[in-house]
Amino acid sequence: MSIVPDVVPAKGRLRKSTRPKRLKMDRMRRREAMYFYLFVSPFFIGFLFLTIGPILGSLLLSFTRWNMFLPPQWVGLQNFSQVLSGNSLFWTALGNTGYYALISVPLGIILALFIAVLLNQNIVLRRWFRAAFYLPSTIPTVAVVLLWLWLLAPAGLFNEFIGLFGIKGPAWFVDPSWVKPGLILMGLWGAGGGTVLFLAGMQGIPPYLYEASALDGAGPIRQFFTVTIPMLSPIILFNVVNGLIGSFQVFTQVYILGTNNADLMMVPYLFQEAFDYFNMGYASAIAWCLFVIIIAITMVVLRWSAVYVYYEGEVRR
Repeated sequence: MSIVPDVVPAKGRLRKSTRPKRLKMDRMRRREAMYFYLFVSPFFIGFLFLTIGPILGSLLLSFTRWNMFLPPQWVGLQNFSQVLSGNSLFWTALGNTGYYALISVPLGIILALFIAVLLNQNIVLRRWFRAAFYLPSTIPTVAVVLLWLWLLAPAGLFNEFIGLFGIKGPAWFVDPSWVKPGLILMGLWGAGGGTVLFLAGMQGIPPYLYEASALDGAGPIRQFFTVTIPMLSPIILFNVVNGLIGSFQVFTQVYILGTNNADLMMVPYLFQEAFDYFNMGYASAIAWCLFVIIIAITMVVLRWSAVYVYYEGEVRR
């Protein structure tokens, strides 16, 4: 009976075998992988059954006529043709939503950037002002709408304020022509969220860029447009994309106001068809049309961003 030593020859010399150590590492890796998939499984299960499943279900429903009480009936592309027809309220809702997005998103970004520049200065009570400007974006939307209904009432505080300057205030949420401007003004209330992002971006701009531009004779205004804006361009792009997606999905404000077609937006129109008239197939078609529109606009913005977005360290060809 021979005893085999735990050594193996290697290039003319003896070395210890690494097989037990390798097996131990393999067991540790398998155990870590098992724990990893175990801990992320709730997310994947929820994503599969609560996100992917309803998305595919709505796609199938968009080709059917279903009122939630009788079995679905396959109608093919009839729902989409009805959505895109001239007699549909789809185009009214899309026009109102596009008007809201086209004005509210740029105004919100400009206001957020302006506030961020002010809060980036070395002023007294700077931390207090930062918290004060960010706080409105944390208030629930329902409370914000009720607050602005009081502020923008025909005899509300805002009209009384501009009346001091001899300006007669409109009936914001009563006159159909002033409903969308009132919604845009209400949307500026939450500019604090974008302000935080811009402020964080300004804190990360290297000081030597301002020093170099100052040596070249650039003043504060020129530094803002040649240093600050280019360095903040990725954050601007992020806010533009998120703002466009959010503006096309606005719901709570319009639903609470309920001023008929004057402020009919895409998601309230979808909700109305689905849960007021029980046209689930038609509502699903509206949802997929909205999805395609948002994807198309996002792709255009991302494609155009190559012109003005600057990434530090990027080499342009």
